[in-house]
Amino acid sequence: MSDQPTDLREAVRLRYAAAAVKVAEGGSSCCGPEPVEADEHFGSALYAADERDALPAEAVAASLGCGNPTAVAELREGERVLDLGSGGGIDVLLSARRVGPTGKAYGLDMTEEMLALALASAAEAGATNVEFLKGTIEAVPLPAGTIDVVISNCVINLSTDKPAVFAETFRVLRPGGRMGVSDVVADDALSAEQRAERGDHVGCIAGALSFAEYRAHLEAAGFTDVAITPTHVVADGMHSAVVRARKPMAQAKAAGAVGPAAGARAEDSCCGVTACCTPAEEAADPSLTADEAKSASGCACRS
Repeated sequence: MSDQPTDLREAVRLRYAAAAVKVAEGGSSCCGPEPVEADEHFGSALYAADERDALPAEAVAASLGCGNPTAVAELREGERVLDLGSGGGIDVLLSARRVGPTGKAYGLDMTEEMLALALASAAEAGATNVEFLKGTIEAVPLPAGTIDVVISNCVINLSTDKPAVFAETFRVLRPGGRMGVSDVVADDALSAEQRAERGDHVGCIAGALSFAEYRAHLEAAGFTDVAITPTHVVADGMHSAVVRARKPMAQAKAAGAVGPAAGARAEDSCCGVTACCTPAEEAADPSLTADEAKSASGCACRS
């Protein structure tokens, strides 16, 4: 009997491996109902011309997404950003420029051909504050509490285990960290069968969550301030949408802190520890001490 999740993941991997090879050979590719042809709903046309012009042609040609998450994630100097399903690297390179030399942009992808394309583009762009990781978005190979912002561009809909994706996103974010992703979202009235009628899984359609399902999954993972804003229609009843959510700040009072330290921590003062600057603080990575974790993350709180 066929293992459908495994089969779907392999179909996704093969489809994007082929897209990367096509780009490397001088072609272009895009997500969407048509396997390789870009249109106004998907691909590099969704980026501003000055953004496209500043990047290697291969990174632009390999753009597979349904939006521009770097334009809505409100990235700041010095932040650490993770792009889930980074593909040819366009959003990683744009993020690296926004966070500057004191920040860092990670790209995570399961497809070797895409990773090779992204690494080549990063080298061509001279980007030194980027790192590409091989792995799946359901099992992120980064320590807990080490990322300020998670972005993604039309990839979460491709996962066959979305609760795992949201749980991993929540885990790697520091308290107060945020996610800002572009994804395909379905009208609540559409059944799974109706979504599949509008496009296949590897085309970013059949696997899309509805608005209500997306919100419920994010809240179940622990996120707050969830906002899902449609931007343009990609099929009948299917939308590209900007999804924003936040990991709550650690509740210092619950950790036993008293006095000024309980509320004095600024949003971006610590990474890599829980219960920051309280007697209960400890490193998210058990191999490190709390001081080592804070030092490695550039934390401003040392006491």
